[in-house]
Amino acid sequence: MEGKQLFTRTDKLLIDLPTPKNPDANGAAAVQELLGGRFGEMSTLNNYMFQSFAFRNKKKLKPFYDLVASITAEEFGHVELVSNTINLMVQGTTFPGDPDITPMQNAKDKRNSYHFIDTAQTAKPFDSMGQGWNGADNVFNSGNLILDLLHNFFLECGARTHKMRVYEMTDNPVAREMIGYLLVRGGVHVVAYAKALEIATGVDVTKMLPIPNLDNKKFETTRKYEAEGVHRKLYTFSEHDYQEVSKIWKGKHPEDGSPLEVIKGAPEGGPVPDLDELPEEFAPGISQEDFLEIARRLQRSAGL
Repeated sequence: MEGKQLFTRTDKLLIDLPTPKNPDANGAAAVQELLGGRFGEMSTLNNYMFQSFAFRNKKKLKPFYDLVASITAEEFGHVELVSNTINLMVQGTTFPGDPDITPMQNAKDKRNSYHFIDTAQTAKPFDSMGQGWNGADNVFNSGNLILDLLHNFFLECGARTHKMRVYEMTDNPVAREMIGYLLVRGGVHVVAYAKALEIATGVDVTKMLPIPNLDNKKFETTRKYEAEGVHRKLYTFSEHDYQEVSKIWKGKHPEDGSPLEVIKGAPEGGPVPDLDELPEEFAPGISQEDFLEIARRLQRSAGL
C-alpha cells in the first residue's frame, strides 16, 4: 500500500456552479431534501459506503464490489455539490450592520431558520422540513448482494423522483444546474444497478427504465450534459482500483443506444465557491487585523 491513499480529495466540485444574482433561502429549504431527505445524497452515500465496507466475497464478486465502491466515491462529490448549491442560494439573505438595526431581520420569515441560527447560512444534513438525517433509519445493508442491489436501484429511482419534483418547485438557476447534472449522473447509477441485477439474476431490469417515465431531455439543464455523453460514463474515481466495473458497465445505454464507457479517475470538475464573510453571523470571525496577525505567525512558523 506504500504510496497509495485510501481516500483522495480534490479541491473541486464535480461541475462549475453559476453565481446567483439573488438570494433564495426558501428555495434552499426545498433543496435540503436532496441532501438530507430519505432519498437524498446523504442516504445514497452512506448506503453504498457501508455496503462496500461490509461486502463479502470481494474477490469472487469483484465486479459488483467495484461498482458499489466506485459509486460510493462519486456520492461524496454529490453531497458536496448539493451542499454548495444550498450555500449559494442562502447567501445574501441578510446584511451586515449593528445588532440593534436587526441585520438578520429577513431571516425570520424564511422556511428554515436553522440556516441562519445554527449554520451561519450553510447546508446541514437535514431534510426540507429541518428533520436531521438519521443513518439508523436511512442506511440499508442486508449483506445479501441481490437484495442490496435491488434496494440501491429503488433508492436511485426515488432520488431521481425527488430531484424532478424539486426541479419543478424552483426556477433558481443554481438549483436547476445542480439538479440537471445529478439527474444525468443519477441516471447512470440507475442503469448501473439495473445491469448488475441483470448479470446477477438474468432479469432485464433495464426494461423498466426510466422511472419516472420522463426522459431527462425534458429538463433544460440536463441536455448539455447528455450531449457531452455524461449519461454513458461511469467513473472509477481511482487510477488503479475498481477497474472490473467494466464487466458490468458495458454495451449500450438502454434508452438511446449510445456506447457505455468506463473512465479511470474522476471528472475534471469546477471551482469550489469561496463564501464571503458574514459579519452579522460572526463568520468566520476573523477581522483584517486578525488576518494580518495570523499571517505574521505563519511566517514565523515557516522561519521567514
